[in-house]
Amino acid sequence: MAARQTGCVTGAGGFIGSWHVRLLLSGGHYTVRGTLRDPGDGKHAHLRALEGAKERLQLFKADLLDYDSIASAVAGCEGVFHVASPVPSSRSTNPEAEVIAHAVTGTLNVLKACYEAKVKRVVVVSSCTAVFINPNWPKDKAFNEDSWSDEDICRKNQDWYYLSKTLAEREAYVYAAKTGLDIVTVCPSLVIGPLMQSTANTTSKILINYFKGDRETVENRLWNVVDVRDVANALLLTYENSGASGRYICNSAPVKVSDMINVLRNLYLTYTYPRNFVDVEEALTASSEKLQKLGWTFRATEETLRDSVESYQAFGILG
Repeated sequence: MAARQTGCVTGAGGFIGSWHVRLLLSGGHYTVRGTLRDPGDGKHAHLRALEGAKERLQLFKADLLDYDSIASAVAGCEGVFHVASPVPSSRSTNPEAEVIAHAVTGTLNVLKACYEAKVKRVVVVSSCTAVFINPNWPKDKAFNEDSWSDEDICRKNQDWYYLSKTLAEREAYVYAAKTGLDIVTVCPSLVIGPLMQSTANTTSKILINYFKGDRETVENRLWNVVDVRDVANALLLTYENSGASGRYICNSAPVKVSDMINVLRNLYLTYTYPRNFVDVEEALTASSEKLQKLGWTFRATEETLRDSVESYQAFGILG
């Protein structure tokens, strides 16, 4: 790449956002702007410690529901990576305001600011939860980008996060059709991988719970997972590839919970793992063939698990 570009990452202090900021800084091709609710919070120190951060990283105080703060962050940027979105760790008491409004209104605020700033391309992080809740999809076919989650079913089941991601992604394409803004969306499956900060995010806690030893029996589900570093690579790839368009599922090789536990047990003998596994019929899989055609690759599950656990140990999360 020739001239250095300026890219904005919303939610720069989050799990995906942190790794994406690191990736953008690592090549030396980007000046990075990151939005945070509170840039002064000590939990974001890991961003300032990144190589190249002193010279090429600016952190902006911004709220997705505050248009002016978002507009200030994206002004002058060639590319924007909209990563920020609420991921509730428990049932919300006011899902419309706490989850859906942040996701939908926040996304539209980002897109409007990008349109006004004449941003070249916006990459929006959606989710496979906007893909999987589709009862009409053929049972024997891996989900692809043509599938959209059923909004009514999401509401009925009170799956507010699923609904928020589905609505936000749909609204993004409505806005793109109306304005001509170049938008690409990436739909990761369950994102795991090493932490860059000591606070475990919601998806990492799912993996961490298997180390606690308080569950002897677990459901032997087929997990669709993807390494957080591979998600960051997908965001950059879909931004830089001029031929990229539309949705991209971002999912590595599915893995059974029992197989994942066996990998962990072989690597780390001292922890107490579940011993019994109850098979379940549900086995959803998602195809990343479209993303792989752009040149995307994903790392082995064993590498992801090993690096994840080593980060948990380094931060004292596993005791």
